[in-house]
Amino acid sequence: MTKLQLSFACALYDRMQPLYTGEVQPDGIDLNFIAVDEPRPIFDRMSGGQEFDVAEYSSSEFVQRFANRQCPFVALPVFPSRCFRHGFIAINKKSGIRAPKDLEGKRVGVPLYTMTAAIFIRGLLQHEYGVDFEKIHWVQGAVNHRGAHGDPHVLPLLKPIRIEPAPRGRPLNELIVEGVVDATLGTSLPESIRHSRDIARLFPDYVELEKEYYRRTRIYPIMHLIAIKREVYERFPFVATSLYNAFERSKRIALKKMLNLRAPRYMMPWLMRDIDEIFDVFDGDPWPYGIEKNRPTLEALVTYLADQHLIAEKVLVDDLFVPNYGESESWF
Repeated sequence: MTKLQLSFACALYDRMQPLYTGEVQPDGIDLNFIAVDEPRPIFDRMSGGQEFDVAEYSSSEFVQRFANRQCPFVALPVFPSRCFRHGFIAINKKSGIRAPKDLEGKRVGVPLYTMTAAIFIRGLLQHEYGVDFEKIHWVQGAVNHRGAHGDPHVLPLLKPIRIEPAPRGRPLNELIVEGVVDATLGTSLPESIRHSRDIARLFPDYVELEKEYYRRTRIYPIMHLIAIKREVYERFPFVATSLYNAFERSKRIALKKMLNLRAPRYMMPWLMRDIDEIFDVFDGDPWPYGIEKNRPTLEALVTYLADQHLIAEKVLVDDLFVPNYGESESWF
């Protein structure tokens, strides 16, 4: 029986590698895995031209498009990328910023105002520290290189926010060193944080803060999900279950390999300690797929999108994902 041929664009994460090598193959699907290390071009190519049948996709862009009924995709609750974000706020110490509330009235650089990382960081600052993000003057541009952050095709905000482009397309890294912006936030830190005494993290103890935050809120920010072209799903609905099961199997293989400490797979000197922490904080699985284990995070994302004027009102988390009949099997 001929398999359905689908293109799939995604970064080559450890949890995706078994799919790339063919160790895991989705039932009934011949998956052409197109490895693209930078996720922004994948999003831009999907939003701008629907270039792939299946792809890693921005979770915030998907929810925004879904809520505004301008979404040519459906989604699976599979999350290729997630990351705590306390550690991704940089400040120039000369700006007088000592606490999160001090960001109000300041100029803050961000690669893309609507990017998921920025949405989660603003949500964190607002809900945990009472920061009014509308009192911040936003400067948008790439962090460590000139120009814009990709070629985004994002929907407009529902309420105007003060956002200006970085002057002459200069990197935010240069602007924070010179004091043109007082802080930056997003998916990366300015390179100057490694060699300038003036540039530092707002939260130096970010790891401990993130662990406490997760234990209290169960929020582990989800950056990306898996999007399928709606026309593909509607014609071949079996792809949802087939792909979900394959992604789950691929992740379990990656976890098992990470746990093999006889010859550590990663260049992490204290991997054993990190694995101990994974069991202590996440019961052994730091990367759960599916809706229920991720409900607090997904509900937070929807709340933040409404708060930040990207969607008019909250949508139900369960409505975001198409049904699949996969089972999340225990990996250990």
